[in-house]
Amino acid sequence: RRSGQYTMNHDYSKKTPDGASFDRSGSQDSLDELSMDDYWKELENIHETRGNNHEEQVAVVVKEPDEGELEEEWLKEAGLSNLFGESSGDSLESMVFLSTLTRTQKAAVEKRVETVTQTMRKKTKQHHIPDVREIFRLQNDSEGKVCDGSEPSTVRTSENKNEVPGGTKGPKFNLGIDEQKSPLEDVQFLDTDINLEISFAEQAANLKESSVGKMCKGGGGDTLLPNFRLPKDKTGTTKIGDLAPQDMKKVYSLALIELTALYDILGTEFKQQKAVKIKTKDSGLFGVPLSVLLEQDQKKVPGTKIPLIFQKLIAQIEEATLETEGLLRIPGVATRVKSLCQELEAKFYEGTFNWENVKQHDAASLLKLFIRELPQPLLTVEYLKAFQAVQNLPTKKQQLQALNLLVLLLPEANRDTLKVLLEFLQRVIDHRDKNKMTLKNVAMVMAPNLFTFHGFGSKTIEQSEFVMAAGTANVMRFMIQYQKLLWTIPKFIVNQVRKQNTERQKKEKKDKAMKKLLKKMAYDREKHEKQEKTPNDADVPQGVIRVQAPHLSKVSMAIQLTEELKAGDIVARFLSQKSGSVQTLKKEEVFLYEIGGNIGERCLDDDTYMKDLYQLNPNAEWVIKSKQS
Repeated sequence: RRSGQYTMNHDYSKKTPDGASFDRSGSQDSLDELSMDDYWKELENIHETRGNNHEEQVAVVVKEPDEGELEEEWLKEAGLSNLFGESSGDSLESMVFLSTLTRTQKAAVEKRVETVTQTMRKKTKQHHIPDVREIFRLQNDSEGKVCDGSEPSTVRTSENKNEVPGGTKGPKFNLGIDEQKSPLEDVQFLDTDINLEISFAEQAANLKESSVGKMCKGGGGDTLLPNFRLPKDKTGTTKIGDLAPQDMKKVYSLALIELTALYDILGTEFKQQKAVKIKTKDSGLFGVPLSVLLEQDQKKVPGTKIPLIFQKLIAQIEEATLETEGLLRIPGVATRVKSLCQELEAKFYEGTFNWENVKQHDAASLLKLFIRELPQPLLTVEYLKAFQAVQNLPTKKQQLQALNLLVLLLPEANRDTLKVLLEFLQRVIDHRDKNKMTLKNVAMVMAPNLFTFHGFGSKTIEQSEFVMAAGTANVMRFMIQYQKLLWTIPKFIVNQVRKQNTERQKKEKKDKAMKKLLKKMAYDREKHEKQEKTPNDADVPQGVIRVQAPHLSKVSMAIQLTEELKAGDIVARFLSQKSGSVQTLKKEEVFLYEIGGNIGERCLDDDTYMKDLYQLNPNAEWVIKSKQS
């Protein structure tokens, strides 16, 4: 299969206890020795390169948090910091937010608020700390319907039994969890379908509670990954990048709570790590934070989202041919890679670097070096351990769901760079017949570059080296294999965002002072009068939507909704007008957007059924524009 003749004399090969095989819990499929060999060999290469780099400094130290600190940080990240401390109970936003959570999400929030309030009571016995139960009781009173539109069942408050789930007595506040199980929809889902309609944690809870749902470890020991797919959603699939920034903030908070709830249900520890910042380089290429790199690069190429050096290294590897045997596995010559690295630092931005001198294996080594040398890992200090913990989840589907949520939690720069990397790795694998680099081989070689981070110290890594090797390689396989699914925002989260927007709008309407209300009414009346004068915006009859394209055409279109009409049909109809600047546009450059109503802004995929979406958001405006405008 390949000609590598080296012998495994590395210390790592002696570490497995006699007769012990790798721990295959989670998704550790059977991994043949040869491909594990790739992992250890790659680790050896990494240690050699590190050994040569005398200037290396640990850029980030991970701090062990105090009691309650993790939970406090978690609540801040989830946008719920006003559930404790002095500002307790102040925020309308938090009340709205909490009212849209599922029962498992609420349980995750409750658990963390309980820890924080207990810690605060210990620290400040003499001060009065607002009783968090009051906030939740207030939230329960104001709560209307729960997420799926059903009436909430009787809410348990702290006055009901003072029982904590473990059976111990003591005061326990409650967010008003809906006691009834969230019913699984009537839609039939196949085993390989990823159900995005229902919260992942709710699905896990239902699976655990149902007598049928025996959680099989790792979903079987097959080496082939299941052919997971997303069933078609009539209201359109929402991808990362389709929503406006204000809605993405809500997505982030919901994804964090959902992931925590999923890990809670499945008994896996979810701990965000906290990075203590240490001075890092503020210019250059290698060992520079992504944000600094992008700031530099955007001066050269405005709007660039991926570091230029990263793009160039990938282009350099692809320029030769992706059919080279052992691509990514065979390292470049260490001394040459080091001198190229120094030369790039000096000449890359000046444009005087001679790329003809760079051999393909050297470029591949430089690409991996770039990833490893980031002062904070590409998967971030905060979430690297959560990515590693994916291997401990019981089923492959749950592992995929957790990865989906983790990708949503990454900062934009990290997520965009990871996406370009995974797409490149898939292109390498597409040439596996020639380059002998299968999905498994590529995952083995890339895992140590993404998952070993010296900021955590080598101790923890040494202790669980073997489990981690097989585990992280499998997480790497999942990320490559299912990358198209991972960049999808689950529908249940988009629906929660819609519900938050609707609830907030309702509360704002009630709570705004009369003066502001009158001012708005006067403004609306004026706006309405202006609209009436415009012939294009005459009253739209029932079942008809008006589609605008302000950046592209003066003409707006009235479109009759039918059962089969899709977003792509409307864009095609618009492009067929051939008026103004429309004739120069290509189909793939323009999209139909849903704007306002219960969403900030959402770019629609071509297969969105418009009538179904209109019923979900009847107050939206419909606008055709390019992604840039």
